[in-house]
Amino acid sequence: MYSERTLLISGSDKGLDGVTSFLKACGCGSVATISSGSEARRMIHHDDYSLIIINTPLKDEFGYQLSLKLSESTCAGIILICKADVADEMISRTMDYGVCVVPKPLNKTIFSQAIRTGCAFNRRLLALHKENNKLRAKLEEMRYVSRAKFLLITEQNMTEETAHRYIEKSAMDTRRTRKEVSLEIIAKYE
Repeated sequence: MYSERTLLISGSDKGLDGVTSFLKACGCGSVATISSGSEARRMIHHDDYSLIIINTPLKDEFGYQLSLKLSESTCAGIILICKADVADEMISRTMDYGVCVVPKPLNKTIFSQAIRTGCAFNRRLLALHKENNKLRAKLEEMRYVSRAKFLLITEQNMTEETAHRYIEKSAMDTRRTRKEVSLEIIAKYE
């Protein structure tokens, strides 16, 4: 199975049917279908998709701007399907955003490779997002610990080393995080 959840945005019913059946044959999980960019913009904030395919043109726009917006606001792999005569232009416009452009008429091998690439891109972005969140949490904890140490140094005349040990020991003794202990110290002295 390539993708857990796929969103297919297509302005034509024929395009919806053809691409949906190909996605199912490729082993994609659930496939949601919509026909306009405005509907996609409303819907994307409520659902997580691992793969988003835009079959241009859409009912209310071409779809190129939507691909850029979705690449910035989701971790989904984005595939933009467009006519062969504009494919090179779309590639140059979307390359920096990680959008995969596939020309029409669809070649099953190329489209299948684009689906695999989009799903791999999704997994990599999710891993980077998870790592980024861990680093943000660690940085936030370090800020609180530094602030608490400063307060212990200025209010209790501790050395930096003693303040650090105090926070570490308090966290271990009370089975709390260093952040929780630091927040308690900050609340006490500010």
